[in-house]
Amino acid sequence: MIAAIRIRGRVGVRREIEDTLKLLRLKRINSCVLLHETDSILGMLKKVKDFITWGEINREVLIKLLKKRLRLKGNKRVDENYLKEKYNLTFEQLADELLNGKKLKEFLDFDPVFRLRPPKKGFKSIKEHWPKGDLGYRGEAINELLERMI
Repeated sequence: MIAAIRIRGRVGVRREIEDTLKLLRLKRINSCVLLHETDSILGMLKKVKDFITWGEINREVLIKLLKKRLRLKGNKRVDENYLKEKYNLTFEQLADELLNGKKLKEFLDFDPVFRLRPPKKGFKSIKEHWPKGDLGYRGEAINELLERMI
């Protein structure tokens, strides 16, 4: 599973890049989406590599992200009790289902976009690519950035 985070804004962005960002549901800075690794998704990520960063999310960080930032549509928090009542799941079981191929939008009442804070201690550079800056593919290092942004 891939986590993609939008880092740069929309001033001066070509129309086709902005459309691709909308298709990925990355409309705002510091928004994050979880995507499954397919050829079309990877092509879209490479097309907008100058505006986002992405990498493979691990289970522990995914659980933290779900516990802290999972919201219902309408920006209401999701807690353990709601998951138990509605889906008979815990956050750990939800993370396992997502890692095994289920999509977050299949749970109809969850917002598929996570709104994050700017990272603690800031970005290295939002104009250079990884490892000098913060843009582009970063692999497992996305987990460190996500922990600073949760």
